[in-house]
Amino acid sequence: MKMRVYELAEYLKIPSKELIVFLNKEGIKVKNHMSTLDKDTIELIKEVIIAEKKKKVTEKKKQLKVIKINKLPNLKELSSQLKISLSEVIQKIMQFGTISSIDKEVPVNILKNIVKEYGYKIELSDKLKSKKSLQKKDKTIKLIVKPPVVTVIGHVDHGKTTLLDAIRKTDVTKGEVGGITQRIGAYKIKIDNKKIVFIDTPGHEAFTTMRARGVKATDIAVLVVAADDGVMPQTVEAINHAKAANVPVIVAINKIDKANANVEKVKKGLTKYDLVSEEWGGDTLMVEVSALQKKGIKKLLETISLQAEMLDLKANPNIPAKGLIIETKLDKKRGIIASVLIQDGTLKISDYFIAGLSYGKIKSLTDDKGKSIKKVGPSTPVEIIGFGKMPQAGDYFQIVPDDKLAKIIINEREDEERSKIIQEPSLSLDNLFLEMKEGKIDKLNIILKTDTQGSLDALQEAIKKIKIENEEVKINIIHSGVGNITETDVMLASASQAIIIGFNIRPDANIQKIAKSEKIDIRLYKIIYDLLDEIKSALKGFLKPKIEEYVCGQAEVREIFKIPKIGTIAGSYVLSGKISKNDNIRVIRDGKLIYEGKVSSLKRFKEDTKEVNTDFECGIGIEKFNDIKLK
Repeated sequence: MKMRVYELAEYLKIPSKELIVFLNKEGIKVKNHMSTLDKDTIELIKEVIIAEKKKKVTEKKKQLKVIKINKLPNLKELSSQLKISLSEVIQKIMQFGTISSIDKEVPVNILKNIVKEYGYKIELSDKLKSKKSLQKKDKTIKLIVKPPVVTVIGHVDHGKTTLLDAIRKTDVTKGEVGGITQRIGAYKIKIDNKKIVFIDTPGHEAFTTMRARGVKATDIAVLVVAADDGVMPQTVEAINHAKAANVPVIVAINKIDKANANVEKVKKGLTKYDLVSEEWGGDTLMVEVSALQKKGIKKLLETISLQAEMLDLKANPNIPAKGLIIETKLDKKRGIIASVLIQDGTLKISDYFIAGLSYGKIKSLTDDKGKSIKKVGPSTPVEIIGFGKMPQAGDYFQIVPDDKLAKIIINEREDEERSKIIQEPSLSLDNLFLEMKEGKIDKLNIILKTDTQGSLDALQEAIKKIKIENEEVKINIIHSGVGNITETDVMLASASQAIIIGFNIRPDANIQKIAKSEKIDIRLYKIIYDLLDEIKSALKGFLKPKIEEYVCGQAEVREIFKIPKIGTIAGSYVLSGKISKNDNIRVIRDGKLIYEGKVSSLKRFKEDTKEVNTDFECGIGIEKFNDIKLK
């Protein structure tokens, strides 16, 4: 009898992800939780994992340090005993229950859970054990099934927004009178008494930006691919972002109503990226739809419900709410308004909360249908009024007992933010060897961007070979593509602790600015061997110091003047900084480096000049180069 990976994970009571990692480590190749296993493999895995579990439990019992408790500690005392910040203790308590005051004793059942997370176990004194209040048995936690949160991703113009609109309207026709969905960043729909939440902002950028802040926003990603267009560059980008976020993908093959639609071509194109449909013997769920004609929408929603069942998404409605800020805005009449996706627990009016560096008290709650509500449960989008300061999209939202505790946490977070400013970048080739030595990393994530497909293929092969030589750190190319470095690349690098490598390309000033603020290391090369040598040197700890480059200015070519015996002059407008005579200069066209040389002449009107500042026009002559073109 065959069994899918997620079914075996359920039987063994371990997460599917953990089982997949174990199987691949043991040489049993599986792609995801939908992969099937034969009877012999299942029996073998059961024996090994059950034995390992018993061994881990025994080891854990031996490893736990004992804290002797004569009196139940309050929050301050507990933070001192565990040697962690008060802010961290409060946030941990919110995961297991609630506490009304900073000076109140922490209940035994919560105390046990918290100390266990930090490698301790508590030993109660005889006096404490004899207390009747401590002899009550711990309440069993009743978890409920929560709706999945879905993000729609894919290439531009493949119908992501149209699909979201079609899904929204499907629910409105069945819904109550006046049930028109409000634009609050997410909405909930119902199919066969099962609910699904859709993030209303299509595109992989949305959940990657949130993931960069350490928050998982999405349970399932729906990849939209147009049947008349096939797999495109942004389709590949979206697939890589979903893989990096470890989110299961359902493929919606859209525009099947078009005369030139070719579904088989789409399926074939996706196989290159390990997305193989079940019909072809793979594990990826694929649905054919027409968002315009509303065909296949119900089947897509049923498929999402099926995927959610396999993921076994659960939440505890009896704990204080926690969630995610998905949108913010400032209303002239109502003040700061934030759309929040509640991921766990229950939120009520008058609750105190924290989100990023802001805090407040719930004054009003509005659902995605525009109705005022008094409380809201897990996997529900809601609009909140009550913020004292504007939060950021992607900030973690959490309920706290009172404003006193909220202020303590915010003050600690502000101190952390100030200390972060003077910290080193999270990961760069310069500090790679040190991070390896300290055991902080075991893989180097790379985003690779090149000028041509030929360069991309050659570099991917060459970088893969480095992996074999170095066993301590694995090299993982999480995304690659032809073209310039984009803001999406920078956000993916931030979310995945990756470095960006560019070959024969030059990112613009805005991208470099974003990379600097996100502390992302961008390395640019013109010679393949230099690129490979630097990675090898970084892995061995022999990397030469990085030469910092200062960009004096940027200009855009707006006219071309061909002057006999002199050559071509670029009639230019200075966009930023300044251009000086005898400066080193680069010619960049469509993000690709065309030429490097020197400024041979610089003129304002017909007069020679030493320098030209921002927002002025000038004529630039380039030494030994005449192939100047208009933008």
